[in-house]
Amino acid sequence: QVRLVESGGGSVQAGGTLRLSCEASGVSVSSNDMTWFRQALGKEREGVASSTTGRGASYYYADSVKGRFTISRDNAQNTLYLQMNDLKPEDTAMYYCAAERRRRRRVFDPTDYNFWGQGTQVTVSS
Repeated sequence: QVRLVESGGGSVQAGGTLRLSCEASGVSVSSNDMTWFRQALGKEREGVASSTTGRGASYYYADSVKGRFTISRDNAQNTLYLQMNDLKPEDTAMYYCAAERRRRRRVFDPTDYNFWGQGTQVTVSS
């Protein structure tokens, strides 16, 4: 049984930092494409940062977070992270990690992932 558990969300002021964690079980973080998504109230779910594996492994970031967010993995802990610096009010959203991409669509297409966590809320005040 696959389980993804996000944590680390909270309320911060603009310019602050948070580090999100996604603890995985039943799926290997080291051998699967793993991606962070977010969804603000009234908006569609959007890809934030992705770490792909295998040949051509790479990192992808949404333009809105480049230079501020960093995705990383701890394979020994089977955990995915998202370091978020210089947070802005527009970063306010529920953040989700997703695993096991089918690779039939673009990396930030949420329909391409088999497993999701329950989310962790990030609120940034101005």
